[in-house]
Amino acid sequence: MRAKRGSVWTTAVRTPVGACSAVLLVLVIALSVLAPLFWGDGAAVVDTDAIGQGASAAHPFGTDSLGRDIFLRTLVATRLSVGLAVLATVIGVGAGVVLGALPSVLPRWAARLLTSAIDIAVAFPGLLLALFFAVIFGVGTQGAVLAIAFAMAPAFARLVQTLSASVAGRDFIAAARVSGVGRIRLLARHVLPNIGEPLVVNATIGAGSALLAFAGLSFLGIGVQAPAYDWGRLLREGLDGIYVTPVAALAPAVAVVLAGLAFNLVGETVAAVVGVRSRAARRASGPLPTPRPAVVEEPADDAVLVVENLQVAFPRAGGWTVPVRGVSFTVRAGEAIGVVGESGSGKSLTALAVSRLIELPGVVTADRLEFAGTPLLTASDRELGTSLAMVFQDPMTSFNPARRVGRQLAEVSEQHHGLSRRAAFARAVDRLTAVRIPAAARRARQYPHEFSGGMRQRAMIGMGLMGSPKLVIADEPTTALDVTVQRQVLRLLARTREAEGAAILLISHDIAVVSQTCERMLVMYAGRVVEDLPAGRPAQHPYTRALLATTVDLDTDRDEPLAVIPGRPPEPDQVPGGCAFAPRCPLASERCRAEDPVLEPATDAHRVACWHPQVSVLSGQSRKEGAA
Repeated sequence: MRAKRGSVWTTAVRTPVGACSAVLLVLVIALSVLAPLFWGDGAAVVDTDAIGQGASAAHPFGTDSLGRDIFLRTLVATRLSVGLAVLATVIGVGAGVVLGALPSVLPRWAARLLTSAIDIAVAFPGLLLALFFAVIFGVGTQGAVLAIAFAMAPAFARLVQTLSASVAGRDFIAAARVSGVGRIRLLARHVLPNIGEPLVVNATIGAGSALLAFAGLSFLGIGVQAPAYDWGRLLREGLDGIYVTPVAALAPAVAVVLAGLAFNLVGETVAAVVGVRSRAARRASGPLPTPRPAVVEEPADDAVLVVENLQVAFPRAGGWTVPVRGVSFTVRAGEAIGVVGESGSGKSLTALAVSRLIELPGVVTADRLEFAGTPLLTASDRELGTSLAMVFQDPMTSFNPARRVGRQLAEVSEQHHGLSRRAAFARAVDRLTAVRIPAAARRARQYPHEFSGGMRQRAMIGMGLMGSPKLVIADEPTTALDVTVQRQVLRLLARTREAEGAAILLISHDIAVVSQTCERMLVMYAGRVVEDLPAGRPAQHPYTRALLATTVDLDTDRDEPLAVIPGRPPEPDQVPGGCAFAPRCPLASERCRAEDPVLEPATDAHRVACWHPQVSVLSGQSRKEGAA
């Protein structure tokens, strides 16, 4: 686990932002610790013969009104400048956490009063608040620290309130309340630990703002007082003679900028690592489980997509959750394959994995994962952007609501084909016309909310056709559409397949739609393919037969109750040993509960993972048996 966490931070530091933040932070810390030890005496030396000198070999940034070396004084001032900024940040964050958490434990009237006060304080600029508190606490270092701290507190209090509200409605909070946990203990044990990471990120960035604010107060003469000095005071002294020796103000100005940049870049790095990756790394432990391999045949020469033993895993406390376990299949050029199964069976995750859209902390592994003969994980973005099209389930959330539809389609050609803005938009209009959107030129200038559900889905397919797709992955494209629009979308996919020669991978809950649209069906259950059969061929797996039995058509007896599959699919982290469908299967035996069957060839082009496959054509009576 420690090695994993270390590798995440190492990866972050290797990025340009991470490398710059690490170098600058190490430099600032080193100067804070070492500069007063090595150059403290030299910075205090008064040389009346060198008063007000400009830049020279002996004094790179000149001297001040007493002949002291400005460069050495700038280096020595690092400790006081950074130390006071960090101290003010700690006090400000602490006060903000207390103020933000108090409404959770105070009486309602007091909580409202405190919240209103925080809202009013947040409305004022931070520097204005700092000046106000500086007048209250008085001139000097102590007053400046308290002024900046209390100026930062309202913003952190508002952040704590917002984050606490997002956590307060979760089930574990309700469970703690039901069990009798007090308000203060609930806040300390359940709420604050779950909002600590964004607070750390914002505190790191806030330290840079505190540094700038401290320099500003000292520059105005209400911060650090003589004989002590920080960067703000040095900047003020250099500004007095800027027309004579302008370089004198350069050293403290550069120091303030670099130190502030260091804190902000560190905040960005922490946000990228702690906010997502390190959380997953901390909770994940142990190696990924090894999927049970299927019997894999050598893919055909015209295979567009080859998937062997695909596994998708997500970290959890104490191990991994594996919602996709050893999926294997091949999609040939121009072929239409349907993927069916209940919710949670792993259909969409499989599609996202083969589209390279699984984001951290998810982990995708496979013995073989190739697209158009190229390893998918190393394929270029341009190749995937032009040769693989993804049609999502809800185009309303897939389209950017703030941009016009035509511009979103044109972006594909601008990024991947190098077309000009005008040419890319013209192609977008052409693609909208190809997917039967009326008045495409006018519609391309409209926003997604001005399209109907069916038109948005067709526009999403048009976006996939901006390139020359070899494979179109449609993730439940007809969900929430009426039957007429569903038929239009399915016909459009069929025409796309014929016109472009593209293969189709159609994901759906509706096994009847898939059986009528596709040449082959992949039936998934609990993260595995349990049957791979040509459309129209009798199903052999009990789960596939049960799905068919629940399909309602014109021949369904309306006097009989609708067929259902008893029970529910297992959760991804609670898959039982043996066959995952065994607890719901009427044919399950002891072998089914002890051994997990492998997806093996049953007949030509038909594979099934079952110890008791049934070979028969479904009738009305067998439908009832399949769902029993």
